[in-house]
Amino acid sequence: MKAGFGVVDITPRVGVQLYGFGPYLNRCGIAVRDRLEARAAAFESEGKCVVIVGCDLCVINDGIIAKARQIIRKAHPELEERDILVNASHTHSGPSLSVDYGGWGYPDPPYAILLPRRIARAACAALDALEDVEYSLGIVPCEHIGLNRVYDRDAPPLADVLKPDWTPAKPELTDTECRVLKFTRGDGTLAGFVVHFGCHPVVCCQQCRYIHGDYPAVAIHELMRQYPGAVGVFLQGAEGDVNSGCVHKPEPESMLALDVFAGRFANAVRRGLDTAKAVDDLTIRSCSKIAHFTPDELFTDEEMDRLYAENEALFDAPDATDSDGKLRMAAVNLVGLERMREIMRRGEQPGTSGEVHGVRLGPCAILGSPFETMQGIRREVDAAAKAPVPLVTSLCDGTLGYASDRECGKLDTRGAKYGAKMVPLINGRLPLKCIYDELAQALLDMDRELFG
Repeated sequence: MKAGFGVVDITPRVGVQLYGFGPYLNRCGIAVRDRLEARAAAFESEGKCVVIVGCDLCVINDGIIAKARQIIRKAHPELEERDILVNASHTHSGPSLSVDYGGWGYPDPPYAILLPRRIARAACAALDALEDVEYSLGIVPCEHIGLNRVYDRDAPPLADVLKPDWTPAKPELTDTECRVLKFTRGDGTLAGFVVHFGCHPVVCCQQCRYIHGDYPAVAIHELMRQYPGAVGVFLQGAEGDVNSGCVHKPEPESMLALDVFAGRFANAVRRGLDTAKAVDDLTIRSCSKIAHFTPDELFTDEEMDRLYAENEALFDAPDATDSDGKLRMAAVNLVGLERMREIMRRGEQPGTSGEVHGVRLGPCAILGSPFETMQGIRREVDAAAKAPVPLVTSLCDGTLGYASDRECGKLDTRGAKYGAKMVPLINGRLPLKCIYDELAQALLDMDRELFG
């Protein structure tokens, strides 16, 4: 097998709006805590070549992905679109890039135009650096990072989670393992590595305004300093319902916790690198398709009118102010409802379609989609997959909100409603009727094509 790695700085200018944590917060970056990068890995075996790019970004819209692929394929016409996978780590301390998410931060146009060119540069650098490597795989415990925010308590006391032996109450509902793909040169030096793990990078939260890639990128940078010349690529796993143990804390506490959680993650990756075993299967394959997901026809014209009037009425109060969080959320709902109405006026159905993507690297199958996939779906796919090591990967090749598991939709809690109903409305889309079945099946279709 041959592998090559490339890295390009994608840090935005200070002052851009950062992504996430609430409507119309105008949360802007005040300084750079850690540079953001697009880190790429290219692989070739028996004439088949693929390239994977991991970006220290929250989400990347499909237009940016399409432009990056176009630039890559112009330089490397031997590649098909399915041979190029782009993943976002989901850091909430990076720039906003999606216009779909209403008031959750607005993109900086110069940065958005520049970004696909930088993603492509990282991919092309990896492709141009292909060299003979030995491929090995390490799978190690990683239980001190995340907790399930839907089925477990969120944001425990900081003093508890900073203890070295902290684990969540229900670790089985999180990602408990870190998968490390290691690529070594003939002289024994580390050429690069790919790490797969699922947990929201939200150690630093609403009150934090420093630009960085949160715990995954800080950990990767620590490891790259330890192994000069090596590049690490992070792939975000099933993180839809998993938060880091530290979340929603003030800036000083969050910045302290950032180094603690990054250190824990770096230690897990080190164990994976140290214990990795040589892989005999060097097969490389890729596949992708556009999947169509069934909308829940929850919003009739009458229901949309009712919701519109309900949200609009909040602005009629004499003491209404745009600093009120409820009014800001109501504004998001109004914008989403208008978007949905416009789609329906054109005679279209505001459902959801997106690319599902499979890449095989020997025994590992990267099974990617544009969703923030929940752990329940990951467990179902893992149980049924043919791949010895299935890697269910979120936020690949675009962003379409949450893929809730089958139990989440039944819960009457804010954590459950947020992913299943609120986020689709923000995006001007209908909720998805049975995404847990349809996405799992689409990912398993990719698995069977890779390992059929």
